[in-house]
Amino acid sequence: MTQPWRGIFVIVVTPFTEGYELDETSLRREIRFCIEAGAHGLVGPANASEFTTLSDDERRRWIEIVVSEAGHQIPVIAATTSGHALPTIALSQYAQRAGADGIMAMPPHILHPDAAGCYEYYKALSNALEIPICIQNYIAPIGTPMGPDLLARMCRDLQHVDYIKEETLPEPRQISATITASADHCKGVFGGQGGIYLPDEHRRGAAGNMPACQATDVQVAIWQKLESGDENGARKLFNQLLPLINFERLYGLAVYKEVLFRRGVIASRVCRAPGQQLDHNDRNELDAILKDIVPMFTL
Repeated sequence: MTQPWRGIFVIVVTPFTEGYELDETSLRREIRFCIEAGAHGLVGPANASEFTTLSDDERRRWIEIVVSEAGHQIPVIAATTSGHALPTIALSQYAQRAGADGIMAMPPHILHPDAAGCYEYYKALSNALEIPICIQNYIAPIGTPMGPDLLARMCRDLQHVDYIKEETLPEPRQISATITASADHCKGVFGGQGGIYLPDEHRRGAAGNMPACQATDVQVAIWQKLESGDENGARKLFNQLLPLINFERLYGLAVYKEVLFRRGVIASRVCRAPGQQLDHNDRNELDAILKDIVPMFTL
């Protein structure tokens, strides 16, 4: 756990029962699936975890379950974005006490502070914690995009700001710019956006990627080939996975949960976020896409 974070740190989706309650049994099964599939770390409850639909109690319970089920096998990064620094600090301190190995947070996703406000937000967070912080630099309207110089300054000045998840566009160029600006002050810049730019990000020096977890085993296989220098092999796997990534960018959470449901990981496709359902034609298209991907699954 003391080693720098590197690799595929998957975002754990939040499974719900048919009655929209937190499905703790499926969540525990999902953690075991991610670990067995080779994930290098676990992250959440973040955007792909429907964090905005969870109560404060549910977010705390979510973190407790994931930390407990992971059992220190791989790092757990608790996502603690809230509407103001005070609740972000409170949830982050709770995650730290629960045993999380780090936290990840966006700036307040409704207030959208300016550059000075973002700096003060992460300064307060750093002063309140003893575990690493990953800044999530996410696109609007949920995110508050920050430039490379500000990100580098926070890595340099703030004791516990060690990592960045870069998801502003064009993401690969932003990763390059942030790595250049931060020099040795940042321990790693991760990509996001479902891993759609993974080979390009790796070549530019990214420490890893944080996609949702429905194809953890395939994303890990791609990363391992990139790390071993087998770019051709990595691109072959990546090109096979790409139709699913593209489909996910159309329908998001509904696809994540549909694939996990089909893989027997979660018991229900239910999403709390509105408009997250696939129709009959969508499922037919997913059937066709998965024909070339299912043989790549290891579980």
